[in-house]
Amino acid sequence: MIAEVINANEIQKLDPVFGQLSFDNHEQIVFCNDKETGLKAIIGIHNTVLGPALGGTRMWKYNSEWDALNDVLRLSRGMTFKSAITGLNLGGGKAVIIGDARTEKTPELMKKFGEFVHSLSGKYITAEDIG
Repeated sequence: MIAEVINANEIQKLDPVFGQLSFDNHEQIVFCNDKETGLKAIIGIHNTVLGPALGGTRMWKYNSEWDALNDVLRLSRGMTFKSAITGLNLGGGKAVIIGDARTEKTPELMKKFGEFVHSLSGKYITAEDIG
């Protein structure tokens, strides 16, 4: 499994397109590309001031990896606000798995995704979303 961590202060250096996306003071964006299972996933951690980031995992056949990243950024930010207004001691995050859940979702892929989430040592708590 290949996991790459990009800190908030580094993300703006990657490409000027980030200024146009939903990037808004995210703490961490983590990418996973596992050749063996075909897992391509992104976890966005927007805010952990109140506690670990909470957010669902969406498996979706995105048109592009940029679309997937934009979804992670937008939805993780929304989860920060949802967690805060409900009074939970949790922050906001979101994960996406790039792929068609009907044809690409396998037990091996999901196990590898679980390992990916676990590698964050409790900083991100996931739940079911689409797919």
